[in-house]
Amino acid sequence: MKKSILAALLGTCFATSAFAQTSVQIYGIADAGVMWQKGGPTKIYSGGADGSRIGFKGTEDLGNGYKAIFNLEARVELDTGTQQPTLMNDNPGTYLLRGMNGIPPAILSSLQNLIQPPGGPAVNQERALFDRTAMVGLITPVGAVLLGRMYTPGYEVFNKADTFESGTGGTWGHVTGGTAGFTALGADIRSQEAIQYRIALPSGIGASVMYGPKGSGYLGRYNKFRAGAVTYTANGFDIGIGYNHGYDQLNRPSLRTTTVGGSYTLNDTWKLFAGFHSQRNSNSVLIADYTNGWDAGVVPALTAQGVPAANRAALRNIFLTAIRRNTQQDANSYQVGAHYKLGSGRIMAQYAHQNDRTETNSDADLYALGYDHFLSKRTDLYTVVSFIKNDGLAQYSPGTSGNPGGFTKAPGEDGRALQIGIRHRF
Repeated sequence: MKKSILAALLGTCFATSAFAQTSVQIYGIADAGVMWQKGGPTKIYSGGADGSRIGFKGTEDLGNGYKAIFNLEARVELDTGTQQPTLMNDNPGTYLLRGMNGIPPAILSSLQNLIQPPGGPAVNQERALFDRTAMVGLITPVGAVLLGRMYTPGYEVFNKADTFESGTGGTWGHVTGGTAGFTALGADIRSQEAIQYRIALPSGIGASVMYGPKGSGYLGRYNKFRAGAVTYTANGFDIGIGYNHGYDQLNRPSLRTTTVGGSYTLNDTWKLFAGFHSQRNSNSVLIADYTNGWDAGVVPALTAQGVPAANRAALRNIFLTAIRRNTQQDANSYQVGAHYKLGSGRIMAQYAHQNDRTETNSDADLYALGYDHFLSKRTDLYTVVSFIKNDGLAQYSPGTSGNPGGFTKAPGEDGRALQIGIRHRF
């Protein structure tokens, strides 16, 4: 793209004087395909191997080892043209309603729709323009300081260890959601309201620390957030250890994750992956959302039906007691996999296990096999078959990079999917 055209496109976003001083790049990924799934519709999706996006990034050399940088990256859903992907199917996730037998069935049905609106957004509920990344920073001779919405240190390690690179129906993250399915995040992917310090040494050792005050975290609901990672990228290794820890609105420990793993490239033919992920959450930040949903959606209906105040309070107590228990997470997960270079493509295979340590023992096993064929440096075709074996009350279902899988039709039912897609980078 000619510089004159680039300047015209960005002229409405950046002052002319600032643009003249800054090297700015427009980039993106257009990724779409078709997914066939057991217990769900055949679906044309956006963001199979990589989330579709358009981004702007720039740098200005200030001299003496200093650089100013920025990155703005917007989510783009090629199937709908919006910025809010949905679950891959509308099957109800039943786990959050566990232990609410004392609540009348009609109210439970309303609760299901309040907790999981059919066809509702699964990501970017805030409708943020630059949901993926919105960051500005300063690179110095002793590291970089960044501010804004960014990937968390813990998730960066998780991505290193994932054979399917956080994409397609084979990605490790499809079995590390909330207990029994996608009821909550299994790791904070990004944090807004964050400040981060990063350093990369010539030896290949790198480190990062992140802090977020009130309003931080993926959904902006944490009272505070802190994270850190140490990585090593050299001699064929791309590995690390990362830790994320959020605190809920009452400053109690919320989602805590520890991730260890990465990859090792062998002879330019094999690339081996392995990872371990621990997730704990005894005080979900989503409890406030669910409580507000009850108060706004259920209480008025009970009042209109003439239900006495004492009975309304008793039903609310049943709900609150159950939802606090059902939003808790306690699981250890691991995965192993490999890439094998074959001609102009690569074969990808992975096995992942989610060991649920809650009382329901809702374990899950993910098996995935895929092939990625590169038509050029920018364009590739891919196909992936994935299978999830669910135990207990688990309802994990395969998804994509851009769309969480959602739920199988019933607890303990297997999830299966086949997808074919195309990805173009520009």
